[in-house]
Amino acid sequence: MDLGCTKDSLSQAVTAFGLDVYNKLNKSGACKNVFISPLSISAAMAMVVGGAMGSTKTQMEKALHFVRTPGDTRLLPASAGKTSEVVPEQESEERATSEFKKLLLQLNNLSPAYQLNLANNLFIQAGHKFLQQYLTFTKETFGAMLQTVDFSNAVEEAREIINLEIERQTQGTIKELFAPGVIGPEAVLVLGNAVYFKATWEHQFDPNCTVERAFRLSKNASKPVHMMHQKGIFKLGYMRGTNARILCLPYVGEVLSMLIMLPKDIGDLEQVESAMTCENFAHWTASENMEEDHVEVYIPRFKLEDSFDLNMTLQALGMIDVFDKSKANLSGMSPSHPLFLSNVLHKAFLEVNEEGTEAAAVAGAVISIRSLVTYDLFLVDHPFLFCIQHNPTNTVLFLGKLCSP
Repeated sequence: MDLGCTKDSLSQAVTAFGLDVYNKLNKSGACKNVFISPLSISAAMAMVVGGAMGSTKTQMEKALHFVRTPGDTRLLPASAGKTSEVVPEQESEERATSEFKKLLLQLNNLSPAYQLNLANNLFIQAGHKFLQQYLTFTKETFGAMLQTVDFSNAVEEAREIINLEIERQTQGTIKELFAPGVIGPEAVLVLGNAVYFKATWEHQFDPNCTVERAFRLSKNASKPVHMMHQKGIFKLGYMRGTNARILCLPYVGEVLSMLIMLPKDIGDLEQVESAMTCENFAHWTASENMEEDHVEVYIPRFKLEDSFDLNMTLQALGMIDVFDKSKANLSGMSPSHPLFLSNVLHKAFLEVNEEGTEAAAVAGAVISIRSLVTYDLFLVDHPFLFCIQHNPTNTVLFLGKLCSP
């Protein structure tokens, strides 16, 4: 897919990479649920880029939509400096890490109404020594530390250690990231990546208004779902170049929002996906391209938990050398021991429900007062796309498609 835009910030790079990954995972054309965290995967791979050199680094930066300035040895989002100026190595390194560090700090300090847990870890074979500079880089920028395990002699014990650490970091929500047999005794470096998110709506749904309605899976099939319902004032827009609309449902405090991209009918979903370039996506999700309106919303209550082995996906996006033990250059991590990336798995969990009843009762009173107002119906009763966005930076935290609640 041609992304059709120039990446000039970390948020745009994350979006572009996320669309690339989504497109690869969705290539079968079948309507199936897809749920990923572009930010989490980008951050995890950026940890590896920080220790990569040569063509390994170049390939990864290209796939992640990062660029480097002359003389730089670390990852650098394109907005961090002008490619035409010569930036001192230390200064460019500070610029490179500052955007990720600042964003992750913001996300780790959201209000108590949010639960957003990102876990990024590098697990390496015992006996490999790493540069202190790299250890400091991963810890200070990404809140991660390298952990040693023994893949060679105790691979099952190593797998359990990794899974327990990921479970701990996601407060018990992400379990069994690595299934038995996924990690072999030949592993040298394993990247564990997981993310969990749960939040409260700014305008909560009243559970008493949740009704059973049909969700159309295809033109000939449907299933009953618990459909949440409310009336209120929401931002609504039309998606340029498609037969679809977009609705913004803010979470409490409006720091994060869920954006629902709803095709007019089931047959229009593929058209929306084919038009989902980086430029169009930015236009669709821009707040200024939506208008507040009185909207009657029906949206299914659902949970999503998705897992992906990203090795083949990342190689298809151009990260070839890092997975090849004969070509990988991760000497920025450990110059004396040849390393390569064995496995990259990603697991994400999302729950969408009414989240509270007391505030929603007040909304019900408001609705009764506005009973004479005409409401635009936004009925989410067939497959749709959605994303969850960090509004201050326009960073896409999650991107997904729900075909079957």
